Amino acid sequence: MKNYKLKIEYDGSRYFGWEHQPDKPTIQGKIESVLSRMLYPDQEIAPVPDLIGAGRTDAGVHARGMIASVKMDTDLSCDQIRDYCNRYLPDDIAIREVSLASDRFHARYNAVGKTYRYSAFYGPVHPVFNRKYISILENDVDIEKMQRAAAFLQGSHDFRSFCGNSRFKKSTVRVVDRIEIRRSKGYIYFTLHGTGFLQNMVRIIVGTLLLVGQGRIEPEDVKNILEARDRKAAGPTAPAKGLMLLSVDY
Repeated sequence: MKNYKLKIEYDGSRYFGWEHQPDKPTIQGKIESVLSRMLYPDQEIAPVPDLIGAGRTDAGVHARGMIASVKMDTDLSCDQIRDYCNRYLPDDIAIREVSLASDRFHARYNAVGKTYRYSAFYGPVHPVFNRKYISILENDVDIEKMQRAAAFLQGSHDFRSFCGNSRFKKSTVRVVDRIEIRRSKGYIYFTLHGTGFLQNMVRIIVGTLLLVGQGRIEPEDVKNILEARDRKAAGPTAPAKGLMLLSVDY
């Protein structure tokens, strides 16, 4: 058995996230099904390889640089594995790279950082061709105020107020070392880098910063939201379609 590292990109619009869900289409499920066919072409009911993703993106979230690892016994080269997968995967999932990894490499446990980008738009005419990847804002926002608010979130903090899972029992302390907010024409981009993120964390951070940008709360209120350690204190969860996993650090 060899351990392989896969770099994957996908449009999450019609999927129920990365992770397996009963009777629902997921990214992990689609790729594992193709790998199973590749490894056991003559078996109607074949074993399914365990594809381990660097994270579990939510339903509707996209990725340009998801990393996964999988152990397989095959004589195919890395390029042949990539080409086979891309031949049979749907058009909204692509394997960008396949490479051999060390036996101990684990896509999730060995990850030391992730970069996400959230894309929004405000303007009189909404974009048509990338409408599935941006969130349309009803009101304009103050970029400078959001940048001031984001400064309170950078560093090591307990992000329980920004966790979408109220039953999460483990530590909610995370390190977010970069939050960049910029406007380009009508587009507003939020780029976040951190050691790891809680469920819905990026989208809740964006939803809260948008409240600041709309003048509904002050930048300094974000500090109080952090200290509250209560999901009800933070803003809404921004729509999934605006979020994309850009890269994973190892």
